[in-house]
Formats: sequence, C-alpha cells, structure tokens
Amino acid sequence: MHPLRFTAQTSSNGVVERDFILDEVPGVLWSPVSGPDHAPLVLMGHGGGLHKKTPALMARARDAVTTWGFTVVAIDAPGHGDRPRTAEDEQARADLRQAMAAGDTGRFESISVRYVSSLAERAVPEWQATLDALQKLPEIGTEAPIGYGGGISMGTAIGVPLTAIEPRITAAIFGGGFFVYEALIEAARRITVPIQFLLPWDDEHVDRQSALALFDAFASKEKTLHANPGDHRTIRWIGVDNEFLARHLGQVGASPA
Repeated sequence: MHPLRFTAQTSSNGVVERDFILDEVPGVLWSPVSGPDHAPLVLMGHGGGLHKKTPALMARARDAVTTWGFTVVAIDAPGHGDRPRTAEDEQARADLRQAMAAGDTGRFESISVRYVSSLAERAVPEWQATLDALQKLPEIGTEAPIGYGGGISMGTAIGVPLTAIEPRITAAIFGGGFFVYEALIEAARRITVPIQFLLPWDDEHVDRQSALALFDAFASKEKTLHANPGDHRTIRWIGVDNEFLARHLGQVGASPA
C-alpha cells in the first residue's frame, strides 16, 4: 500500500479541508484549524450515486469539526465521485434504470442487493486501509477514538459490515433507505457498539419492515431508532440525538472560527 498523499488544502471558518489520495482512492479530511492532537475521528460514508463532497455530507462534517472538535474523513465509494466506473458498475446502473422504468420492483430489488453487496465487499477494505494510513499521521495516531457517521442508504450498507469487523470503531450512526439482505443482518448481529439508527418512514422503494429487522438484529446494548416522515430523498430530521457521537467518543470542543 502506498502512503496517503495530500493533494490540496483549504481553510475557512475554523475548518481545514485536505484532499488526499490513498492508492487510487480519493478522500477528504476535515479538521479544526487548532486544537489538541488525537481528537475523535469520524468516518462518513455517502449515499448511492453520490460522492464524498455532497453539500449535506460536507455540512455534517464541518458541523462535527466546529461543534465537537472532531476530525472527519470521507472517501468515494467504488464507482462513485472521482473514481472510474468498472464495467460491472455501468451494467448495474443500466439494469437499475431499466428495472425502474419498467416498474419491475422485484428485479430492481434483486439488482440493488447484488450491486450494493459488491460495493461493500470492495469498500470495506478501502476504509480499513484509510484508517491504517490516517493513524500514521501524528495528529491522529492510534489514540484517537473512532466512530462511523454514515447516514442512510449505501453509507449504512457499507458501514454495517465495516463496523462488524473493525474493532477500532466504537460507536456508529446508521440508517435505512436501502434493501436489506441476509448477509447484512448477520453482520448486524456481530455489532455490539452503541448505535443510532435513522429511518425514513415513507421510503418509496424500501419496505420499512426490512429496516426494522436490521435494527432489531444489532446486538448492541445501547441502540436507538429515530423515524421521521419522509421519502428516500426529502426528509427533515427532527428529534435526532445530535450529541450521540460526542457522548461516546468524547468532546474536544468548538474550534475558533
């Protein structure tokens, strides 16, 4: 594995943003302009068809930095963002469009499960390699507590198997918005760290019962579910425990703007 290489850096409103490349995986690291070393590190996954710098993800990352003093990292999932798509990626996207246009919900689910499972198999080792590389940075090191803040959809489909095998992750935020399959349920049964689960109650593609089954499968002694009205794309989260990660990872404090 090649060392992590920073390619760009900007600073605004108390947040340093550094783009990087690790092997062929592009990522971005947000951190406070000033603060103690070894602050909690939060991994943020993005949704399907999106990328590491969507406005919503960047807003969450910057808020975590300025409010809690966290360091936040995001990487592009395989076939997303700045990464080239393989023939498998292109075929899966084409098949999904065809199934949706035809109103074939069974085929749409089958293709989605197969493709997301493939993405997770590729993405989990990339996240672990990213963690390995970041822990070699002196400002992070092996002392920094680590959490997963993946949000809904594909970010959870990757985050669940990652958290199931990665002992460095000590708390996680997951969510619904995707088709749950048996291997994911099995991974959830191996997770014992505190979990916060966000559920779009009116997702137009996914039966909420599958998300509830996933939540039920987590072996965590502390787990909470927050369900808000809204579909896959348009939902306003109210009543979410915004202090969840700070409570479990530790709060450093706001950085000066």
